Amino acid sequence: MKSLLSFVVGVLVGAGILGAIAWNVAPKMMLVELASPYGLEETVAKIKENADKINKAQGTKWVSPSVKALHESVKKHGGPDLLPVMLVDLCEPNHANSILKNDDDRILSVMMPCTISVYEKSDGKTYIGHMNAGLMGGLFGGNVAEVMGVVDGQQHDFLSFAEK
Repeated sequence: MKSLLSFVVGVLVGAGILGAIAWNVAPKMMLVELASPYGLEETVAKIKENADKINKAQGTKWVSPSVKALHESVKKHGGPDLLPVMLVDLCEPNHANSILKNDDDRILSVMMPCTISVYEKSDGKTYIGHMNAGLMGGLFGGNVAEVMGVVDGQQHDFLSFAEK
């Protein structure tokens, strides 16, 4: 009986430790930050330029329907001055269709289009933030994992000029 109790306590403690590790590590895995060798506007332009290069090289149709100045929107709506944050929306219609055509996968529309953020920090440098699309897709499995795996590879191509 004592060994059974020890086993149960050990499993619970192990599960608690594993949960704490996952809680601390998961956010760092889901979101990726890269240092850009360029300034804010140049980085935005480089991402869009690289998407066009991917289109020519791989026959994709990446488009950037919008680039939003988040810091300006915050200020316009009564918020404080912030360091610049630009949101670069990117969409590949064939990838979007592969997910959105399935009723069970449509909930993923909350993450569409793919958004890459370009921002300055107080150190004066420009950074790029993006979701780890491959890892996120893997959490859903099936078709979503397949599509998001392709998106992940193409995102790496857009951002190849930046460094971790």
